Parts: sequence; C-alpha cells; structure tokens
Amino acid sequence: MATVTVRHLEDAVVEALKERARANNRSLEGELRQILTDAARPQDVAELPARAEPVAAMSSAAGQTDSVAPLHRERRR
Repeated sequence: MATVTVRHLEDAVVEALKERARANNRSLEGELRQILTDAARPQDVAELPARAEPVAAMSSAAGQTDSVAPLHRERRR
C-alpha cells in the first residue's frame, strides 16, 4: 500500500474533516481513506438513477414548486 502526505490544508478544513470522521464513527485517517476511495471509484452511469431516487423522493416530499414559470412571467413583463 502507498502512503500519501497532504500538506498545507487550512485548519478549518482539517476540523471539518475531523467532525465528519466523528459523525461516521471513524478516525480522521479512516475518513480520509474512505473519501479518497470513493473519489477514485469509477462511476457506473447505470447506477446513477437508483442513487438519485432517494434525493428525488426527499425533494418531492418537501413540497418543492417549479420556479421556472414565475421567472418566465417576470421576464415577459
């Protein structure tokens, strides 16, 4: 396995990563390993619709409205 060193991260970035690690019950190193592993994993385009379904469900449950029609009306004024 390789070792990677990242220098010159802002303190706020490190603190945010530590918070994220705590929220996921991981060490900072474990969280960084997961983030990098996820980022390096090729995206399977076929799986994107399935991954988007939960997000779409949250959006519709929140009572979202279409903002395009009012914008078009304003522009026609």
